[in-house]
Amino acid sequence: MDVPGKVAVRQEVVDEASLNQRLDNFLLKVLKGVPKSHVYRLLRRGEVRVNGHRAQPDQRLALDDRVRIPPVRVGDGVTKPARDGNGEPSLLDAHILFEDDWLLVLDKPSGWAVHGGSGVSRGVIEQLRAERPAARFLELVHRLDRDTSGLLLVAKKRSALTGLHADLREGRITKHYQALAHGTWRKGRRVVDAALQSTMVAPSEKRMRVDDGGISATTVFTPLATWKGFSLLDAHLLTGRTHQIRVHLTHIGHPILGDDKYGDPERDKPLKRLGVRRLMLHAFRLAFTHPESGKALTLEAPLPDDFAGFVAQLDARAEEERALRRLPGSDAPAV
Repeated sequence: MDVPGKVAVRQEVVDEASLNQRLDNFLLKVLKGVPKSHVYRLLRRGEVRVNGHRAQPDQRLALDDRVRIPPVRVGDGVTKPARDGNGEPSLLDAHILFEDDWLLVLDKPSGWAVHGGSGVSRGVIEQLRAERPAARFLELVHRLDRDTSGLLLVAKKRSALTGLHADLREGRITKHYQALAHGTWRKGRRVVDAALQSTMVAPSEKRMRVDDGGISATTVFTPLATWKGFSLLDAHLLTGRTHQIRVHLTHIGHPILGDDKYGDPERDKPLKRLGVRRLMLHAFRLAFTHPESGKALTLEAPLPDDFAGFVAQLDARAEEERALRRLPGSDAPAV
């Protein structure tokens, strides 16, 4: 079933017709049918970017500016509750970013298991099958940890699943995550090549550790933003081992905020009142070749509200500190 109005991330290039137009008016023009309140919500959250940077609604656009527009529902301007195959409200429809006859991509919220088991009666894939009883084939292409949010790829045909699994094994699917980590990152781009070994800590709980005798695992970390005591990192997976990003970051002294398996509970504890109540790891970008058309696809999922909200708090605190340094009589240099 195609999902009308679901689109991937859009990149719009400003032409002469839109030269010097306000950003909000430009968005209302290209997103016909999207309620104005939703457009302004996207702007407030920083999900719309101009040339890679956050932008205000009144920013004037220049020729050849590149405007990144996140996935949105478009239609007649009225958002109607989606229904599953039994007429019940759908839990997943609003989270689908892309769908065709071969595959679909979900933006999975943190806290949702991808499949049932270990005390979870129904995961994302079981829920998807329940909502689409007529679907002949629905299978996960890969998995995400329960507490990790972001892009999850589902195959709707066996041939698509086989082809995408082959692409995963051969490293032809590019996966980027965003992680909010403890500590101020001062290393620039860093490749962590540290083998991982699994160990059972309880009858049904497996954990990973760095061990030279384990399976090879490589992650490339690139800093996106740094603050006093915190860092936002891009994590590019070159291998796909269980809990790879989480273990690698703890191994090098930068545990992810809210990681209850490999993190630092003492440093996490005071952050709960600031809104950090989950693992701050988000599957941000997937790039792969469509299994039927051969067309290159790149999908992105914007940071969830709680994640983006804490980043905004860090930005605001840093700006306050810079403002204090600029006050007359301050001994600290302006930064």
